[in-house]
Amino acid sequence: MSTQPYALWSADSEPVLLASRDRWTDEFVFPAVPDASPLAARHQNVPVTGVGVVYSFTVIHPSPKSGLAPYALGYVDFPGPVRIFGRLLGKGRPVIGDRYKPRPDTDFGYVFEAVEA
Repeated sequence: MSTQPYALWSADSEPVLLASRDRWTDEFVFPAVPDASPLAARHQNVPVTGVGVVYSFTVIHPSPKSGLAPYALGYVDFPGPVRIFGRLLGKGRPVIGDRYKPRPDTDFGYVFEAVEA
């Protein structure tokens, strides 16, 4: 059972991240609009496909007392267009324009993993 109030991933054997497309304006929103939302009839769930490109990022440096290593957070642009914020994995320090793909994550629901050129 999911603890999320909405579905982040499709139920397919190869899950894909879900966004919603407004039927009136064609605007994409993330996360997908929940079925119980008053706006659900106006939106259609659509998969976030392809590889995204880093639009912007920051590197977080937790307190040394925490024992946590620095990590990157950023906005990734996907076809649609849809821009999604999340944790960037697979590179020490991302670069604007780097390519990332979404993958499920048990702690955050989703993360972005670097794709080699």
